[in-house]
Parts: sequence; structure tokens; C-alpha cells
Amino acid sequence: MTRNLLITLLVVLFSGCALHQLPPPPEDAVAKRFEAVPDKSVIYLVRHPMEPRYVAPVVLDDLAIGSTYRGTYMRIELPAGKHVLRGMAGDSGSIILTTEPGKLYFVEHRAYGYRDLTHSSFTQVDPARGRSMVTAGQITALISQ
Repeated sequence: MTRNLLITLLVVLFSGCALHQLPPPPEDAVAKRFEAVPDKSVIYLVRHPMEPRYVAPVVLDDLAIGSTYRGTYMRIELPAGKHVLRGMAGDSGSIILTTEPGKLYFVEHRAYGYRDLTHSSFTQVDPARGRSMVTAGQITALISQ
């Protein structure tokens, strides 16, 4: 009897500790349709879910657009042409993309570091890998220029 009571008490106690994920925002479902924009380019900037927990601020063409976290992505709609994605402050990672209207691009963002020192690398990946990472991730920003 005491054993059953103890087990019940522990189950009730620890059930309150379970992690409850919030539902994804509506933008997440829209972005995961992978629809091109006829007169713009679309860049998906994505971090793998197994990445370290570093927060990595990102700059697009000298404009801070936010930060990436492991298992997240950004959908960036912008005019076609030459664009630079890079890390912020002391982070020297960068990639230059020359984009065309009506096309999708996938860039994997990796963050490395020690304590508060973060370094990034940016790599354009094939659409199959990019879509797979986006599908497994959660959106942090939907940016349209």
C-alpha cells in the first residue's frame, strides 16, 4: 500500500516537470511550404538541431537580422543579387551569395566557440539537405525586404 502511494506521488510530482512545447507559430507552416517568390530570392538560414547551444547573431548586407539557435531557421525574402551573410562583432564567418529571382537557397549556419566567444561558418547546402533541416526546425524570423 505504501509502495503504491509512493509511486503515485512520484508520478504526480514529476508529471508537472514534463516539458511542454508551444505550438509552432503560423509563419512556421507557411515557410515550410518552400514557396518561391517570383520577383525575389528566398534564403533559408538554418542551424542543425545537434549544434552547440551558442546564440549566433547574424548580419545580412550590414543589417543585423537576428540570431540563430540550434534547431532553428530564418526565411529571408530579398531582391535578387549579391548578398553577404556574416557573423556579428568579432565573429568573422561569412558567405557571399549571388541569388536569382524565383529561386530558393539553403545556407547552413554553424556556431563554434568557448563561453561568450562565438565563431560562425556559413555553407550553402543542397536543397534536399536544406529542406530536411528546415522541416525539423522551428522558425525564428520571417524577413522580407
